[in-house]
Parts: sequence; structure tokens; C-alpha cells
Amino acid sequence: MKFKNNTVFDCAIVDMSKVHTVSGNITVLENGDNIPFDVKRVYYLYDVPAGEARGGHAHYELEQYIVAASGSFDVILNDGTNKKTFTLNRPHLALYIVPGLWRELNNFSSGSICMVLASNDYDETDYIRDYNDFIKEKLGYNEHKSKKIH
Repeated sequence: MKFKNNTVFDCAIVDMSKVHTVSGNITVLENGDNIPFDVKRVYYLYDVPAGEARGGHAHYELEQYIVAASGSFDVILNDGTNKKTFTLNRPHLALYIVPGLWRELNNFSSGSICMVLASNDYDETDYIRDYNDFIKEKLGYNEHKSKKIH
């Protein structure tokens, strides 16, 4: 597989809207409506110990929406040339992540829940888990010989 020629600038925080009533709020996510891909898998991270990080990989094909269902955390995206940090802390906001980017999640607040909506079922062959291999493949694909970002 080859990485798509995406950058961190192809990712954005998406307001999925919030319907507010006196009895509470609701945010609705629907395939083909406010999600740009069909959701095939949903998982969530929770009880992440203080100081721990998650992620530390890239995907060749997978698209994701990442939501702070509770609490807050940071998502650091890296395209091999640029690095961008997004702070998620509102359950009606999602970070849309395109394929071909290295991602790390850290700074989890106590009690935080990170919900992930994914475009494909789990497939180990879609992952690249070594940062140096990611840089070699990504920069080779882009035909740039820029300095490494850590």
C-alpha cells in the first residue's frame, strides 16, 4: 500500500451540531449526512492513566472522526512535513482525520472518553506502527527530502 498525499491541513474540527433542550443536549451522527464516510466501526478509549499516550501510528486508507465524548485530550497529527495539534473538549465537535497521517493522542483529562468512528473494519495491514518507516514512506511518496519532525 502507499500513503495518500494528504496533509494535516486536510483535517479539521467539525461541528456536528447540538440540539439543546431543557432536558439536555443531543448530537446526532449519520452516515451520508454529517460524516463524510460510512461508519463501519466505533470504539472508545477510557481510563487512560495520567501521562500516557495513545495512537502512535498511521493508516493507509482509514478515515476517522475522533470525539471527546467526555473530558479532554489532544490529538497531534503529522504528515511528515507539518505537525498540528488539536484539542478536543466538547462532545459535539469531531476531528476529521484523513488517511496517511501519523497520529498521537495525549494529555487525557481524568475521566475522559475518546470515541472514534472509523470508515473500515479493523485491518492490521492498514496500519504503519513505526515512525521512521512512516517518514520514509511518506516523504518518498511526496518526493520531498525535508527534515524529520518528531
